[in-house]
Amino acid sequence: MPRIAYVNGRYTAHADAAVHIEDRGYQFADGVYEVCEIARGYIVDSTRHLDRLDRSLRELKIASPMARQPLLTVMREVIRRNLVENGLVYLQVTRGVAPRDHAFPADTKPSLVITAKRIDPLGGIKRAESGIKVITVAENRWERVDIKSVGLLPNVLAKQQAKEAGAQEAWFVDPDGTVKEGASTNAWIITKDGVLVTRPADTGILRGVTRTTVLDIIKKHGLSIEERPFTVEEAYDAREAFITSATTLVTPVVTIDDRSIANGHPGSIASSLRQAFFDIAEKIKA
Repeated sequence: MPRIAYVNGRYTAHADAAVHIEDRGYQFADGVYEVCEIARGYIVDSTRHLDRLDRSLRELKIASPMARQPLLTVMREVIRRNLVENGLVYLQVTRGVAPRDHAFPADTKPSLVITAKRIDPLGGIKRAESGIKVITVAENRWERVDIKSVGLLPNVLAKQQAKEAGAQEAWFVDPDGTVKEGASTNAWIITKDGVLVTRPADTGILRGVTRTTVLDIIKKHGLSIEERPFTVEEAYDAREAFITSATTLVTPVVTIDDRSIANGHPGSIASSLRQAFFDIAEKIKA
């Protein structure tokens, strides 16, 4: 069955979906996006994702393309037309189409694209069971990474560097040696004392939705948590390390810069957080 996309009010074949060449997302990366997990026929954490979408739009002074409930209706229809039970739904909003000029155009209607795709959940399960490899790279992004912008070139280059090193993720590191976050994930460690550590979600990192749900799980289970920067050296010496995102959920990290974390196998705490995720996360029927 061919995939279907929603583009500015129309459902169209994915292969034929297109935006104008003067769309400001294409010209200037003047837009934002969100990705929601679809699991067992449910959209996961949609409220937090759409709240973050609204915040990103406000920060860039882009008008919302439609109200929340109609947007959810379109998301569900795209998911239905693509027969997605497990996978991802992707939303992208740009400032719209206008003659190329750096300053904001007047009265331009924002562009909205929504796609969905099926993903075999066994792939993620296998990665979580074996763990992934991470490398560290120097931070070189703009300061407003708290906005989920489509301007992701530094992230793309970091991911490519990780791929060439035989790793699956890259962690950005500040000049002071502290870890910021991954190219597409939030970064966590667990100390030898069993304390979970992740950087505070201020303007220095993206406030990950999956990260926030994991904090709910930690609170529910009474685990120790410190929201603070941690150094690369602390990560090397950690009891466990893991990443979180809508696309990876909770996935253990077993090596950082080719150094094994603890015994080089996924840890029990990260694995238990992953197991608890679906039950704790918000779910609405797709």
